[in-house]
Amino acid sequence: MDRNDSALDALSCLVSDGEVVVLSGAGLSTESGIPDYRGPSGVARLHTPMTYQTFTRDEQARRRYWARSYLGWRQVAAAVPNDGHRAVARLEELGLLAGIVTQNVDGLHQAAGARSVLELHGSLGAVVCLDCGRSSSRLDLDARLRDANPGWRPASGPVNPDGDVDLDDAELEGFVAVPCEVCGGTLKPDVVFFGEAVPPARVAASYALVERAGLLLVLGSSLTVMSGFRFVLRAAKLGVPVAIVNAGPTRGDAHARVRIDAPLGQVLRELVGAVPAPALAAPAGR
Repeated sequence: MDRNDSALDALSCLVSDGEVVVLSGAGLSTESGIPDYRGPSGVARLHTPMTYQTFTRDEQARRRYWARSYLGWRQVAAAVPNDGHRAVARLEELGLLAGIVTQNVDGLHQAAGARSVLELHGSLGAVVCLDCGRSSSRLDLDARLRDANPGWRPASGPVNPDGDVDLDDAELEGFVAVPCEVCGGTLKPDVVFFGEAVPPARVAASYALVERAGLLLVLGSSLTVMSGFRFVLRAAKLGVPVAIVNAGPTRGDAHARVRIDAPLGQVLRELVGAVPAPALAAPAGR
């Protein structure tokens, strides 16, 4: 039995007890073709993500963002769940999960059939107006951008984790960003940008899940930023066991009771096969 086989046995024992809270990151979606920032697919890239402050204060920066996002979002929208997403949905179906907190904005957990998903950083599938607060579909916005830019066809490179591509400023020539249909205000993807605070209600709901958890299972996150790492710290403080499956080291490794460094799709597929289906819950009042 190799090191990962032994760790998988230990992980399956922890998961089989139920009340598992999953904390997922970008590494879970790399097998669906969406790169991450810090894992094996992201190490060589020098992409600088958009910050909230730049987006809200600089009209040209907003135009640049929407041009890049217009090209890159299609790859995110076309991505399909991989074995890792399907395994998480199956664990939920088996009644072993208390909830899923995802740092991802790609909607792939839900596409795989998961239901109890808290999107910590929002969703690329929605757009919000910063002036009137109206929420709308990214599909609708994409159609409007297509109509507003019929002849704009720049060359584009690979998609970045936040759903855009890198473009030279010269390639922005002719691109038209569209305003809110209701008030003419500024549109923003309904995601948390760098430099922007996660809504307090989402943070509180995530903490509440962790505090009631039987296990915090971290999937595909390096935990480099405090946004996710704080939940590992809370679990460790409360004595909630932590398990981590990630390709490469993470900031939370010292707190992990079980640590597996391997491709997530394979590990999670094997995990589902290793855990016994829990017994049906007794009827209420018995």
